[in-house]
Amino acid sequence: MPQCARLPVTHLRSLYSGTNTTRSIEFPLCCLTRRLRILRLLLLCVTCRALVYCFVQPGLEGSASLLHLFSNKSNQEQGYCETEAKLASSLDFWTLSSENLLGICWYSWAVLLTSGRVSSTPVLPLDPVKENYVRKVRNCIFSLAFPSPFKSRVRLVAVSKEVLEDILDLDTSVTETDAFIQVVSGGKIVFGSIPLAHRYGGHQFGIWADQLGDGRAHLIGVYRNRQGEKWELQLKGSGKTPYSRNGDGRAVLRSSVREFLCSEAMHHLGIPTSRAASLVVSDDEVWRDQFYNGNIVKERGAVVLRVAKSWFRIGSLEILAHDGELDLLRTLLDFIIQEHFPSVDVKEPNRYVDFFSTVVSEAAQLIALWMSVGFAHGVCNTDNFSLLSITIDYGPFGFMEAYNPDFVPNTSDDERRYKIGNQANIGMFNLNKLLQALHPLLDPEQKQYAAQILEGYPVLYYTRFRALFKAKLGLLGERKNDDDLIALLLHLMEKTEADFTMTFRQLSEITQSQLQELDIPQQFWALKMISKHKLFPAWVSQYLLRLKSNLNDSDSERRKRMTGLQITEIISHQRVLVISVLSYTVPSPGPY
Repeated sequence: MPQCARLPVTHLRSLYSGTNTTRSIEFPLCCLTRRLRILRLLLLCVTCRALVYCFVQPGLEGSASLLHLFSNKSNQEQGYCETEAKLASSLDFWTLSSENLLGICWYSWAVLLTSGRVSSTPVLPLDPVKENYVRKVRNCIFSLAFPSPFKSRVRLVAVSKEVLEDILDLDTSVTETDAFIQVVSGGKIVFGSIPLAHRYGGHQFGIWADQLGDGRAHLIGVYRNRQGEKWELQLKGSGKTPYSRNGDGRAVLRSSVREFLCSEAMHHLGIPTSRAASLVVSDDEVWRDQFYNGNIVKERGAVVLRVAKSWFRIGSLEILAHDGELDLLRTLLDFIIQEHFPSVDVKEPNRYVDFFSTVVSEAAQLIALWMSVGFAHGVCNTDNFSLLSITIDYGPFGFMEAYNPDFVPNTSDDERRYKIGNQANIGMFNLNKLLQALHPLLDPEQKQYAAQILEGYPVLYYTRFRALFKAKLGLLGERKNDDDLIALLLHLMEKTEADFTMTFRQLSEITQSQLQELDIPQQFWALKMISKHKLFPAWVSQYLLRLKSNLNDSDSERRKRMTGLQITEIISHQRVLVISVLSYTVPSPGPY
Protein backbone atom coordinates (compact mmCIF):
# COMPACT_ATOMS: atom_id res chain seq x y z
CA MET A 1 0.00 0.00 0.00
CA PRO A 2 1.47 3.40 -0.95
CA GLN A 3 2.61 5.76 1.79
CA CYS A 4 1.02 9.15 2.34
CA ALA A 5 2.69 12.13 0.72
CA ARG A 6 4.29 14.40 3.29
CA LEU A 7 4.40 18.16 3.66
CA PRO A 8 6.87 20.01 5.93
CA VAL A 9 5.15 22.08 8.59
CA THR A 10 6.95 24.49 10.90
CA HIS A 11 6.20 26.88 13.71
CA LEU A 12 4.29 24.41 15.84
CA ARG A 13 4.73 25.24 19.47
CA SER A 14 6.73 23.02 21.81
CA LEU A 15 6.83 24.00 25.43
CA TYR A 16 9.83 23.20 27.57
CA SER A 17 10.16 24.75 31.03
CA GLY A 18 7.82 27.54 30.02
CA THR A 19 9.86 28.57 26.93
CA ASN A 20 8.90 28.28 23.28
CA THR A 21 11.00 26.48 20.68
CA THR A 22 10.29 25.76 17.05
CA ARG A 23 10.15 22.22 15.75
CA SER A 24 10.31 21.24 12.07
CA ILE A 25 8.07 18.25 11.43
CA GLU A 26 6.15 16.63 8.58
CA PHE A 27 2.43 16.21 8.06
CA PRO A 28 0.81 13.56 5.86
CA LEU A 29 -1.04 15.51 3.14
CA CYS A 30 -4.15 13.38 3.49
CA CYS A 31 -4.50 14.53 7.09
CA LEU A 32 -4.79 18.22 6.29
CA THR A 33 -8.32 17.73 5.03
CA ARG A 34 -9.26 16.50 8.49
CA ARG A 35 -8.53 19.80 10.24
CA LEU A 36 -5.19 18.54 11.58
CA ARG A 37 -6.94 16.18 13.96
CA ILE A 38 -4.19 13.55 14.03
CA LEU A 39 -1.15 15.55 15.02
CA ARG A 40 0.04 12.69 17.17
CA LEU A 41 1.08 10.76 14.06
CA LEU A 42 3.45 13.39 12.72
CA LEU A 43 6.56 11.25 13.05
CA LEU A 44 5.01 7.91 12.14
CA CYS A 45 5.28 6.16 8.79
CA VAL A 46 1.84 4.55 8.66
CA THR A 47 -0.50 3.96 5.76
CA CYS A 48 -3.48 6.10 4.87
CA ARG A 49 -5.71 3.13 5.62
CA ALA A 50 -4.20 2.71 9.08
CA LEU A 51 -4.73 6.40 9.73
CA VAL A 52 -8.37 6.27 8.76
CA TYR A 53 -9.24 3.01 10.51
CA CYS A 54 -7.26 3.38 13.69
CA PHE A 55 -6.91 7.05 14.55
CA VAL A 56 -9.29 9.42 12.80
CA GLN A 57 -12.31 8.35 14.83
CA PRO A 58 -10.73 8.61 18.28
CA GLY A 59 -9.20 12.00 17.46
CA LEU A 60 -6.63 13.40 19.82
CA GLU A 61 -7.43 11.26 22.81
CA GLY A 62 -3.74 10.66 23.58
CA SER A 63 -1.96 7.48 22.73
CA ALA A 64 1.40 5.78 22.70
CA SER A 65 2.10 6.01 18.99
CA LEU A 66 3.55 2.61 18.15
CA LEU A 67 4.90 1.52 14.78
CA HIS A 68 3.42 -1.98 14.45
CA LEU A 69 -0.34 -1.56 14.18
CA PHE A 70 -3.04 -3.82 12.92
CA SER A 71 -6.77 -3.25 12.68
CA ASN A 72 -9.33 -5.27 14.57
CA LYS A 73 -12.94 -4.99 13.49
CA SER A 74 -14.42 -5.45 16.94
CA ASN A 75 -12.10 -2.85 18.38
CA GLN A 76 -12.87 -0.40 15.58
CA GLU A 77 -16.51 -0.64 16.51
CA GLN A 78 -15.58 0.28 20.08
CA GLY A 79 -13.77 3.37 18.85
CA TYR A 80 -10.13 2.39 19.30
CA CYS A 81 -7.42 0.42 17.61
CA GLU A 82 -5.73 -2.55 19.19
CA THR A 83 -1.94 -2.48 19.13
CA GLU A 84 0.49 -5.34 19.11
CA ALA A 85 3.84 -3.88 20.12
CA LYS A 86 6.07 -3.48 23.09
CA LEU A 87 5.50 -0.65 25.53
CA ALA A 88 6.94 2.75 24.74
CA SER A 89 10.43 3.23 26.15
CA SER A 90 10.53 6.95 25.41
CA LEU A 91 8.09 9.85 25.21
CA ASP A 92 8.97 10.69 21.61
CA PHE A 93 5.79 9.11 20.23
CA TRP A 94 3.67 9.39 23.34
CA THR A 95 1.00 12.10 23.29
CA LEU A 96 -1.84 13.51 25.33
CA SER A 97 -4.88 15.46 24.29
CA SER A 98 -7.55 17.69 25.78
CA GLU A 99 -9.74 17.59 22.68
CA ASN A 100 -12.15 15.23 24.40
CA LEU A 101 -12.77 17.87 27.08
CA LEU A 102 -12.53 21.05 25.04
CA GLY A 103 -13.58 19.97 21.57
CA ILE A 104 -10.61 21.79 20.05
CA CYS A 105 -7.49 20.16 18.65
CA TRP A 106 -3.91 20.92 19.56
CA TYR A 107 -3.45 23.08 16.44
CA SER A 108 -6.45 25.26 17.39
CA TRP A 109 -4.97 25.63 20.83
CA ALA A 110 -1.66 26.78 19.33
CA VAL A 111 -3.58 29.35 17.28
CA LEU A 112 -5.43 30.41 20.42
CA LEU A 113 -2.15 31.01 22.26
CA THR A 114 -0.61 33.04 19.45
CA SER A 115 -3.64 35.01 18.23
CA GLY A 116 -6.11 34.88 21.10
CA ARG A 117 -8.77 33.42 18.77
CA VAL A 118 -10.04 29.92 18.24
CA SER A 119 -11.93 28.66 15.21
CA SER A 120 -14.33 26.40 17.10
CA THR A 121 -16.32 26.67 20.30
CA PRO A 122 -14.96 24.37 23.04
CA VAL A 123 -17.25 21.61 24.31
CA LEU A 124 -16.49 22.70 27.88
CA PRO A 125 -15.75 26.44 27.79
CA LEU A 126 -12.36 27.85 28.64
CA ASP A 127 -11.78 30.89 30.80
CA PRO A 128 -11.34 33.79 28.33
CA VAL A 129 -8.66 35.30 30.59
CA LYS A 130 -5.36 33.65 29.71
CA GLU A 131 -3.19 35.28 32.39
CA ASN A 132 -2.45 33.20 35.46
CA TYR A 133 -3.46 35.20 38.52
CA VAL A 134 -5.91 34.53 41.36
CA ARG A 135 -9.38 35.84 40.54
CA LYS A 136 -13.08 35.06 40.53
CA VAL A 137 -13.73 33.01 37.41
CA ARG A 138 -17.11 32.74 35.68
CA ASN A 139 -18.80 31.09 32.71
CA CYS A 140 -16.27 28.34 32.14
CA ILE A 141 -15.22 24.88 33.29
CA PHE A 142 -11.46 25.22 32.90
CA SER A 143 -8.79 27.89 32.93
CA LEU A 144 -5.64 27.60 30.87
CA ALA A 145 -2.77 27.23 33.36
CA PHE A 146 0.79 26.08 32.85
CA PRO A 147 2.69 24.15 35.52
CA SER A 148 5.52 26.02 37.23
CA PRO A 149 8.83 24.13 36.92
CA PHE A 150 10.92 23.67 40.05
CA LYS A 151 13.97 25.90 40.30
CA SER A 152 16.20 23.21 41.81
CA ARG A 153 17.15 19.69 40.82
CA VAL A 154 14.34 17.14 40.61
CA ARG A 155 14.66 13.46 41.49
CA LEU A 156 12.33 10.52 41.04
CA VAL A 157 11.17 9.01 44.34
CA ALA A 158 8.68 6.35 43.22
CA VAL A 159 6.71 5.03 40.25
CA SER A 160 3.87 2.57 39.94
CA LYS A 161 4.96 -0.07 37.44
CA GLU A 162 1.37 -1.20 37.08
CA VAL A 163 0.06 2.27 36.23
CA LEU A 164 2.87 2.95 33.78
CA GLU A 165 2.50 -0.33 31.91
CA ASP A 166 -1.20 -1.15 32.17
CA ILE A 167 -2.68 2.34 31.96
CA LEU A 168 -0.13 4.59 30.24
CA ASP A 169 1.48 2.02 27.91
CA LEU A 170 4.96 3.02 29.09
CA ASP A 171 7.86 0.72 29.81
CA THR A 172 9.45 1.39 33.18
CA SER A 173 12.72 2.13 31.41
CA VAL A 174 11.22 5.46 30.38
CA THR A 175 11.52 6.60 33.99
CA GLU A 176 15.30 6.69 33.55
CA THR A 177 15.06 9.47 30.96
CA ASP A 178 15.29 13.17 31.66
CA ALA A 179 12.23 13.75 29.47
CA PHE A 180 10.09 11.66 31.84
CA ILE A 181 11.32 13.54 34.91
CA GLN A 182 10.60 16.84 33.19
CA VAL A 183 7.06 15.82 32.21
CA VAL A 184 6.02 14.39 35.58
CA SER A 185 7.46 17.37 37.47
CA GLY A 186 5.73 19.98 35.31
CA GLY A 187 8.93 21.12 33.65
CA LYS A 188 7.91 20.03 30.16
CA ILE A 189 4.61 19.82 28.30
CA VAL A 190 3.94 16.66 26.28
CA PHE A 191 3.08 17.19 22.64
CA GLY A 192 -0.68 17.65 22.29
CA SER A 193 -1.21 18.69 25.91
CA ILE A 194 -3.30 21.69 26.88
CA PRO A 195 -2.68 22.19 30.61
CA LEU A 196 -5.85 23.12 32.48
CA ALA A 197 -7.04 24.02 35.96
CA HIS A 198 -10.61 23.02 36.79
CA ARG A 199 -13.09 25.47 38.28
CA TYR A 200 -15.32 24.11 41.05
CA GLY A 201 -16.80 25.11 44.39
CA GLY A 202 -17.97 23.15 47.37
CA HIS A 203 -19.21 22.81 50.91
CA GLN A 204 -16.30 22.51 53.33
CA PHE A 205 -17.13 21.24 56.82
CA GLY A 206 -20.79 21.80 55.98
CA ILE A 207 -20.44 25.46 54.92
CA TRP A 208 -20.55 26.83 51.37
CA ALA A 209 -17.00 27.92 50.49
CA ASP A 210 -17.78 29.45 47.07
CA GLN A 211 -15.10 29.14 44.37
CA LEU A 212 -12.35 26.64 45.12
CA GLY A 213 -10.91 24.87 42.07
CA ASP A 214 -7.58 23.28 41.26
CA GLY A 215 -5.34 25.50 43.31
CA ARG A 216 -2.21 23.36 42.97
CA ALA A 217 -3.07 20.85 40.27
CA HIS A 218 -2.87 20.84 36.49
CA LEU A 219 -4.83 18.55 34.20
CA ILE A 220 -2.23 17.92 31.52
CA GLY A 221 -4.37 15.87 29.18
CA VAL A 222 -6.40 12.77 28.39
CA TYR A 223 -4.68 9.53 27.39
CA ARG A 224 -6.39 6.73 25.47
CA ASN A 225 -4.49 3.51 26.00
CA ARG A 226 -4.32 0.40 23.87
CA GLN A 227 -7.30 -1.09 25.70
CA GLY A 228 -9.39 1.88 24.58
CA GLU A 229 -9.62 3.34 28.09
CA LYS A 230 -9.45 7.09 28.55
CA TRP A 231 -7.56 8.41 31.57
CA GLU A 232 -7.16 12.00 32.70
CA LEU A 233 -3.63 12.84 33.87
CA GLN A 234 -3.16 15.45 36.57
CA LEU A 235 -0.08 16.86 38.27
CA LYS A 236 -0.54 17.75 41.93
CA GLY A 237 1.82 20.27 43.52
CA SER A 238 2.79 21.75 40.15
CA GLY A 239 2.31 25.44 40.86
CA LYS A 240 -0.19 28.27 41.11
CA THR A 241 -3.40 28.60 39.11
CA PRO A 242 -6.25 31.14 39.10
CA TYR A 243 -7.77 29.04 41.90
CA SER A 244 -4.80 29.04 44.28
CA ARG A 245 -6.39 31.60 46.63
CA ASN A 246 -3.76 32.24 49.32
CA GLY A 247 -1.78 29.07 48.58
CA ASP A 248 1.61 28.66 46.94
CA GLY A 249 0.48 25.96 44.52
CA ARG A 250 2.91 23.43 45.93
CA ALA A 251 2.76 20.08 47.72
CA VAL A 252 5.43 18.68 50.03
CA LEU A 253 7.09 15.29 50.05
CA ARG A 254 5.33 14.19 53.23
CA SER A 255 1.78 14.59 51.87
CA SER A 256 2.74 13.48 48.35
CA VAL A 257 4.12 10.16 49.63
CA ARG A 258 0.86 9.57 51.48
CA GLU A 259 -1.23 10.22 48.37
CA PHE A 260 0.97 8.02 46.16
CA LEU A 261 0.88 5.11 48.58
CA CYS A 262 -2.72 5.23 49.66
CA SER A 263 -4.22 5.54 46.20
CA GLU A 264 -2.29 2.47 45.08
CA ALA A 265 -3.12 0.58 48.28
CA MET A 266 -6.82 1.38 47.90
CA HIS A 267 -6.79 0.09 44.35
CA HIS A 268 -5.34 -3.21 45.50
CA LEU A 269 -7.95 -3.36 48.24
CA GLY A 270 -10.53 -3.37 45.45
CA ILE A 271 -11.82 0.12 46.22
CA PRO A 272 -12.53 2.57 43.36
CA THR A 273 -9.83 5.24 43.46
CA SER A 274 -7.61 7.54 41.50
CA ARG A 275 -4.19 6.05 40.76
CA ALA A 276 -0.67 7.40 41.20
CA ALA A 277 1.87 7.01 38.40
CA SER A 278 4.92 8.77 39.80
CA LEU A 279 6.33 10.91 42.59
CA VAL A 280 9.19 13.36 42.25
CA VAL A 281 10.88 15.56 44.83
CA SER A 282 12.83 18.80 44.44
CA ASP A 283 15.14 20.84 46.62
CA ASP A 284 12.77 23.82 46.45
CA GLU A 285 11.82 25.16 49.86
CA VAL A 286 8.15 24.93 50.79
CA TRP A 287 6.96 26.19 54.18
CA ARG A 288 4.18 24.37 56.01
CA ASP A 289 2.45 24.38 59.40
CA GLN A 290 2.39 20.60 59.65
CA PHE A 291 0.41 20.30 62.90
CA TYR A 292 -1.64 23.52 62.57
CA ASN A 293 -0.06 24.88 65.74
CA GLY A 294 1.62 27.95 64.30
CA ASN A 295 5.01 26.26 63.97
CA ILE A 296 6.00 26.69 60.31
CA VAL A 297 8.78 24.41 59.10
CA LYS A 298 10.73 24.08 55.87
CA GLU A 299 9.95 21.08 53.68
CA ARG A 300 10.69 20.00 50.12
CA GLY A 301 8.39 20.50 47.17
CA ALA A 302 7.09 17.39 45.41
CA VAL A 303 4.74 16.52 42.56
CA VAL A 304 2.53 13.45 42.10
CA LEU A 305 1.32 12.43 38.67
CA ARG A 306 -2.10 10.96 39.34
CA VAL A 307 -4.64 9.51 36.93
CA ALA A 308 -8.39 8.97 37.01
CA LYS A 309 -11.22 8.35 34.58
CA SER A 310 -12.50 11.78 35.58
CA TRP A 311 -11.71 14.49 38.12
CA PHE A 312 -15.22 15.98 38.14
CA ARG A 313 -16.72 16.17 41.59
CA ILE A 314 -19.96 17.37 43.20
CA GLY A 315 -18.46 20.84 43.56
CA SER A 316 -18.05 20.95 39.76
CA LEU A 317 -21.82 21.21 39.47
CA GLU A 318 -22.41 23.20 42.65
CA ILE A 319 -20.44 26.24 41.48
CA LEU A 320 -22.46 26.47 38.26
CA ALA A 321 -25.80 26.19 40.04
CA HIS A 322 -24.72 28.69 42.71
CA ASP A 323 -23.59 31.24 40.10
CA GLY A 324 -26.73 30.77 38.00
CA GLU A 325 -24.87 29.39 34.97
CA LEU A 326 -27.62 26.92 34.13
CA ASP A 327 -26.86 26.45 30.44
CA LEU A 328 -23.30 25.56 31.35
CA LEU A 329 -24.57 23.29 34.13
CA ARG A 330 -26.65 21.43 31.58
CA THR A 331 -23.72 21.23 29.15
CA LEU A 332 -21.38 19.81 31.77
CA LEU A 333 -23.93 17.31 33.02
CA ASP A 334 -24.66 16.05 29.52
CA PHE A 335 -20.93 15.72 28.88
CA ILE A 336 -20.37 13.75 32.09
CA ILE A 337 -23.32 11.47 31.36
CA GLN A 338 -22.20 10.89 27.78
CA GLU A 339 -18.62 10.12 28.78
CA HIS A 340 -18.95 8.28 32.08
CA PHE A 341 -22.49 6.96 32.60
CA PRO A 342 -23.23 4.52 29.77
CA SER A 343 -26.33 3.22 31.54
CA VAL A 344 -27.96 6.66 31.27
CA ASP A 345 -29.43 7.78 27.95
CA VAL A 346 -28.29 11.37 27.41
CA LYS A 347 -31.31 11.97 25.17
CA GLU A 348 -33.82 10.94 27.85
CA PRO A 349 -35.87 13.73 29.47
CA ASN A 350 -35.27 12.06 32.87
CA ARG A 351 -31.53 11.65 32.34
CA TYR A 352 -30.58 13.87 35.30
CA VAL A 353 -32.74 11.82 37.65
CA ASP A 354 -31.25 8.61 36.25
CA PHE A 355 -27.78 10.09 36.68
CA PHE A 356 -28.55 11.03 40.27
CA SER A 357 -29.88 7.55 41.00
CA THR A 358 -26.66 5.99 39.73
CA VAL A 359 -24.48 8.35 41.77
CA VAL A 360 -26.49 7.64 44.94
CA SER A 361 -26.13 3.89 44.48
CA GLU A 362 -22.40 4.01 43.71
CA ALA A 363 -21.66 6.46 46.52
CA ALA A 364 -23.34 4.10 49.00
CA GLN A 365 -21.15 1.28 47.68
CA LEU A 366 -17.98 3.36 47.93
CA ILE A 367 -18.51 4.44 51.54
CA ALA A 368 -19.45 0.90 52.56
CA LEU A 369 -16.16 -0.25 51.04
CA TRP A 370 -14.29 2.44 53.00
CA MET A 371 -15.87 1.17 56.20
CA SER A 372 -15.05 -2.45 55.42
CA VAL A 373 -11.31 -1.72 55.47
CA GLY A 374 -11.37 0.90 58.24
CA PHE A 375 -10.59 3.83 55.93
CA ALA A 376 -11.45 7.38 56.98
CA HIS A 377 -11.18 9.98 54.21
CA GLY A 378 -10.69 12.78 56.71
CA VAL A 379 -11.95 15.71 54.63
CA CYS A 380 -14.93 14.46 52.67
CA ASN A 381 -16.19 17.85 51.49
CA THR A 382 -18.31 18.11 48.36
CA ASP A 383 -15.28 19.44 46.49
CA ASN A 384 -13.46 16.18 47.32
CA PHE A 385 -16.34 13.84 46.46
CA SER A 386 -16.14 12.33 42.97
CA LEU A 387 -19.19 12.19 40.72
CA LEU A 388 -17.88 8.81 39.55
CA SER A 389 -17.76 7.59 43.17
CA ILE A 390 -14.03 6.97 43.21
CA THR A 391 -11.78 7.93 46.11
CA ILE A 392 -9.92 11.16 45.26
CA ASP A 393 -7.95 13.93 46.94
CA TYR A 394 -6.06 12.04 49.61
CA GLY A 395 -5.34 14.55 52.35
CA PRO A 396 -5.58 13.83 56.09
CA PHE A 397 -6.86 10.28 55.59
CA GLY A 398 -6.20 7.41 57.96
CA PHE A 399 -6.73 3.69 58.46
CA MET A 400 -8.32 2.87 61.78
CA GLU A 401 -6.20 0.62 64.00
CA ALA A 402 -8.12 -0.02 67.23
CA TYR A 403 -11.80 -0.12 66.36
CA ASN A 404 -13.28 3.23 67.29
CA PRO A 405 -16.29 4.80 65.52
CA ASP A 406 -15.01 8.21 66.67
CA PHE A 407 -11.66 7.80 64.88
CA VAL A 408 -10.67 11.10 63.21
CA PRO A 409 -7.47 11.27 61.15
CA ASN A 410 -7.74 15.01 60.51
CA THR A 411 -6.21 17.03 63.36
CA SER A 412 -8.00 20.18 62.15
CA ASP A 413 -11.44 18.56 62.44
CA ASP A 414 -12.22 19.86 65.92
CA GLU A 415 -15.92 19.01 65.68
CA ARG A 416 -15.13 15.46 64.53
CA ARG A 417 -17.40 15.94 61.55
CA TYR A 418 -15.47 13.48 59.42
CA LYS A 419 -14.98 10.74 61.99
CA ILE A 420 -15.13 7.28 60.49
CA GLY A 421 -18.47 6.46 62.09
CA ASN A 422 -20.07 9.50 60.45
CA GLN A 423 -18.97 8.84 56.88
CA ALA A 424 -22.29 7.36 55.79
CA ASN A 425 -24.08 10.48 57.07
CA ILE A 426 -21.57 12.70 55.26
CA GLY A 427 -22.35 10.77 52.10
CA MET A 428 -26.02 11.64 52.59
CA PHE A 429 -25.14 15.31 53.13
CA ASN A 430 -23.00 15.44 49.98
CA LEU A 431 -25.63 13.73 47.86
CA ASN A 432 -28.22 16.19 49.13
CA LYS A 433 -25.98 19.04 47.95
CA LEU A 434 -25.69 17.33 44.58
CA LEU A 435 -29.47 17.15 44.38
CA GLN A 436 -29.73 20.85 45.20
CA ALA A 437 -27.34 21.60 42.35
CA LEU A 438 -29.55 19.57 39.98
CA HIS A 439 -32.79 21.23 41.13
CA PRO A 440 -32.77 24.10 38.60
CA LEU A 441 -32.81 21.54 35.78
CA LEU A 442 -35.62 19.37 37.19
CA ASP A 443 -39.39 19.77 36.94
CA PRO A 444 -41.57 19.29 40.04
CA GLU A 445 -42.23 15.63 39.32
CA GLN A 446 -38.54 14.92 38.76
CA LYS A 447 -37.63 16.71 41.98
CA GLN A 448 -40.04 14.53 43.91
CA TYR A 449 -38.69 11.36 42.34
CA ALA A 450 -35.09 12.40 43.00
CA ALA A 451 -35.95 13.12 46.65
CA GLN A 452 -37.32 9.59 46.97
CA ILE A 453 -34.10 8.22 45.50
CA LEU A 454 -32.09 10.11 48.11
CA GLU A 455 -34.33 8.76 50.88
CA GLY A 456 -33.34 5.27 49.76
CA TYR A 457 -29.64 5.94 50.30
CA PRO A 458 -29.49 4.63 53.92
CA VAL A 459 -30.95 1.29 52.84
CA LEU A 460 -28.54 1.04 49.92
CA TYR A 461 -25.60 1.83 52.16
CA TYR A 462 -26.50 -0.60 54.92
CA THR A 463 -27.27 -3.38 52.42
CA ARG A 464 -23.76 -3.07 51.03
CA PHE A 465 -22.19 -2.62 54.47
CA ARG A 466 -23.95 -5.74 55.71
CA ALA A 467 -22.87 -7.82 52.70
CA LEU A 468 -19.23 -6.78 53.10
CA PHE A 469 -19.08 -7.57 56.80
CA LYS A 470 -20.85 -10.89 56.33
CA ALA A 471 -18.12 -11.80 53.88
CA LYS A 472 -15.47 -10.75 56.39
CA LEU A 473 -17.07 -13.17 58.87
CA GLY A 474 -17.32 -15.99 56.33
CA LEU A 475 -21.12 -16.09 56.38
CA LEU A 476 -23.04 -17.58 53.46
CA GLY A 477 -26.70 -17.05 52.68
CA GLU A 478 -29.16 -14.95 54.68
CA ARG A 479 -30.21 -15.40 58.32
CA LYS A 480 -32.33 -13.06 60.39
CA ASN A 481 -29.76 -12.68 63.18
CA ASP A 482 -26.85 -11.68 60.92
CA ASP A 483 -27.24 -7.99 61.77
CA ASP A 484 -27.03 -8.74 65.49
CA LEU A 485 -23.95 -10.90 64.98
CA ILE A 486 -22.11 -8.08 63.17
CA ALA A 487 -23.26 -5.39 65.60
CA LEU A 488 -22.26 -7.35 68.70
CA LEU A 489 -18.77 -8.08 67.37
CA LEU A 490 -18.19 -4.40 66.56
CA HIS A 491 -19.42 -3.52 70.05
CA LEU A 492 -16.95 -5.94 71.64
CA MET A 493 -14.13 -4.60 69.48
CA GLU A 494 -14.92 -1.04 70.50
CA LYS A 495 -15.07 -1.83 74.22
CA THR A 496 -11.81 -3.81 74.19
CA GLU A 497 -10.06 -1.50 71.69
CA ALA A 498 -9.21 -4.49 69.53
CA ASP A 499 -7.33 -4.00 66.29
CA PHE A 500 -9.87 -3.72 63.47
CA THR A 501 -7.90 -5.35 60.66
CA MET A 502 -6.24 -8.07 62.73
CA THR A 503 -9.48 -9.14 64.40
CA PHE A 504 -10.95 -10.19 61.08
CA ARG A 505 -7.64 -11.61 59.88
CA GLN A 506 -7.35 -13.82 62.95
CA LEU A 507 -10.96 -14.93 62.65
CA SER A 508 -9.98 -16.19 59.21
CA GLU A 509 -7.12 -18.23 60.70
CA ILE A 510 -8.52 -19.64 63.92
CA THR A 511 -10.39 -22.95 63.79
CA GLN A 512 -13.92 -23.43 65.05
CA SER A 513 -12.68 -25.86 67.68
CA GLN A 514 -10.21 -23.28 69.01
CA LEU A 515 -12.98 -20.71 69.21
CA GLN A 516 -15.29 -23.12 70.98
CA GLU A 517 -12.74 -23.70 73.74
CA LEU A 518 -12.73 -19.93 74.44
CA ASP A 519 -9.10 -20.17 75.49
CA ILE A 520 -7.71 -18.14 72.62
CA PRO A 521 -4.01 -18.85 71.84
CA GLN A 522 -1.68 -15.88 72.21
CA GLN A 523 -0.90 -15.89 68.49
CA PHE A 524 -4.43 -14.59 67.96
CA TRP A 525 -3.73 -11.55 70.13
CA ALA A 526 -6.51 -9.33 68.75
CA LEU A 527 -9.14 -12.00 69.44
CA LYS A 528 -7.58 -12.64 72.84
CA MET A 529 -8.21 -8.99 73.72
CA ILE A 530 -11.88 -9.37 72.78
CA SER A 531 -12.14 -12.62 74.74
CA LYS A 532 -11.70 -10.66 77.95
CA HIS A 533 -15.14 -9.12 77.51
CA LYS A 534 -17.93 -10.86 79.35
CA LEU A 535 -20.12 -11.07 76.25
CA PHE A 536 -17.49 -12.81 74.16
CA PRO A 537 -18.72 -16.38 74.97
CA ALA A 538 -22.23 -15.42 73.90
CA TRP A 539 -20.95 -13.99 70.62
CA VAL A 540 -18.80 -17.07 69.92
CA SER A 541 -21.75 -19.36 70.56
CA GLN A 542 -23.94 -17.35 68.20
CA TYR A 543 -21.19 -17.20 65.57
CA LEU A 544 -20.46 -20.93 65.60
CA LEU A 545 -24.15 -21.72 65.36
CA ARG A 546 -24.42 -19.40 62.37
CA LEU A 547 -21.44 -21.03 60.65
CA LYS A 548 -23.16 -24.40 60.87
CA SER A 549 -25.97 -23.01 58.74
CA ASN A 550 -23.58 -22.35 55.84
CA LEU A 551 -24.68 -24.82 53.19
CA ASN A 552 -22.04 -27.04 51.59
CA ASP A 553 -19.29 -25.41 53.62
CA SER A 554 -16.50 -26.66 55.85
CA ASP A 555 -14.26 -25.00 58.39
CA SER A 556 -11.26 -25.23 56.07
CA GLU A 557 -13.25 -23.73 53.20
CA ARG A 558 -14.46 -20.93 55.46
CA ARG A 559 -10.92 -20.08 56.56
CA LYS A 560 -9.63 -20.23 53.00
CA ARG A 561 -12.41 -17.94 51.82
CA MET A 562 -11.90 -15.44 54.64
CA THR A 563 -8.09 -15.50 54.41
CA GLY A 564 -8.22 -14.57 50.74
CA LEU A 565 -10.34 -11.58 51.67
CA GLN A 566 -8.19 -10.42 54.58
CA ILE A 567 -4.69 -10.96 53.21
CA THR A 568 -5.06 -8.10 50.74
CA GLU A 569 -5.93 -5.72 53.56
CA ILE A 570 -2.87 -6.72 55.57
CA ILE A 571 -0.48 -6.35 52.64
CA SER A 572 -1.93 -2.99 51.57
CA HIS A 573 -1.83 -1.58 55.10
CA GLN A 574 1.74 -2.78 55.58
CA ARG A 575 2.72 -1.27 52.23
CA VAL A 576 1.48 2.14 53.35
CA LEU A 577 3.28 1.87 56.69
CA VAL A 578 6.62 0.56 55.41
CA ILE A 579 6.98 2.88 52.44
CA SER A 580 5.82 5.86 54.48
CA VAL A 581 8.77 5.22 56.79
CA LEU A 582 11.10 4.81 53.82
CA SER A 583 9.93 8.12 52.37
CA TYR A 584 11.68 9.96 55.14
CA THR A 585 15.01 8.41 54.13
CA VAL A 586 15.05 10.10 50.71
CA PRO A 587 18.46 11.84 50.45
CA SER A 588 18.22 15.44 51.54
CA PRO A 589 20.63 18.26 50.78
CA GLY A 590 20.00 19.94 54.08
CA PRO A 591 17.91 20.12 57.25
CA TYR A 592 14.51 19.58 55.68
